[in-house]
Amino acid sequence: MRVTHVITRLIVGGAQENTIASVLGLRQQAGLEVDLISGPTYGPEGSLEASVRQIPGLLTLVPELIRAVHPLKDFIALRKLEKIFRARKPDVVHTHSGKAGVLGRLAAARAGVPAIVHTIHGPSFGDFQGALANAVFTAAERRAARVTTHFVTVANAMRDQYLAAGIGRPAQYTRIFSGFPLAPFLAATNDPALRARLGLAPEDIVVGKIARLFELKGHADLFAAAPELVRRQPRLKFLLVGDGKWRSRFENLARALRLENHFVFTGLVPPAEIPALTGIMDVLVHLSRREGLARALPQALAAGKPVIAYDCDGAKEICREDETGFLIPPGDHEQLINRILLLAENPALRQRLGHHGQEFVRENFAVERMVDELHALYLRLAR
Repeated sequence: MRVTHVITRLIVGGAQENTIASVLGLRQQAGLEVDLISGPTYGPEGSLEASVRQIPGLLTLVPELIRAVHPLKDFIALRKLEKIFRARKPDVVHTHSGKAGVLGRLAAARAGVPAIVHTIHGPSFGDFQGALANAVFTAAERRAARVTTHFVTVANAMRDQYLAAGIGRPAQYTRIFSGFPLAPFLAATNDPALRARLGLAPEDIVVGKIARLFELKGHADLFAAAPELVRRQPRLKFLLVGDGKWRSRFENLARALRLENHFVFTGLVPPAEIPALTGIMDVLVHLSRREGLARALPQALAAGKPVIAYDCDGAKEICREDETGFLIPPGDHEQLINRILLLAENPALRQRLGHHGQEFVRENFAVERMVDELHALYLRLAR
């Protein structure tokens, strides 16, 4: 069986890590030939291309496959994808992300691909954007859904949102958690040397956040809560892992609040360094307003760290109230402050929630389980 995956770009991000892990894992399955198509990768988010470029014949770049809407380039990308599919004759085309999801599925249908699968990593429509953009993206998703054999979702919340928008039928959806290698996170420790390199003292209580420094990721809410948090618990430090277009804005904001000594910006970090950084956190906060199911949540739990998350999209499927962490309404700064302080001042509570979270992730988020479930889905569709 030949399977071709398609994604818009290979930046450092959850959907991209999921796609690469799926492709590399599926290539180890007997009877599968798997390749990957991507658009160009550029920008402050970093690139994961190197991890697949080293494998001969795995990656094909389509320069016109870009994230922004561009009618001419979109048409060229559509025709190029159709040409590639006609030449390679895959049994399954599996698309990821918004632009590649729509163009890839339409091209696969034009090329007569027997099975077309799309993974919904996060919503392409919702309250996070205006009415016109929602109308355009919803219409595009409905059009692509008409040629889609099956949908994979990283959380049931994505299934529910898409069905409510009239996209697909319930039987077309399967939830497959976004797995990752567990061992580095299970082995993560609170390394005093790493803390020292980042200017964090052993007695500091570290609140971590792993996300691009950009809108909708919730950094502004953390900054809004920070003055009161530091006033009530001076040992709190905030470790912001990631980079993005808004980094200078947040660095200036930390200085304006006179909290520059309480915020640590790591900048862009390779995925291999995330386990060690997670290990020195005491709590992870995830305040995104748009996220299918952020990998930072199960990764923190794998390292035994409790999580605090906004109740958006799929967060509640892993951030279980008073079991693995705390869910709070989006934008509720008072609850955010209270929950961070509760965990900061209760090491035993942190340990209990982290332990339960670790067990949950062991059972559900192994990358091997994700790959096996994808393989089983392909075989079922083939039959």
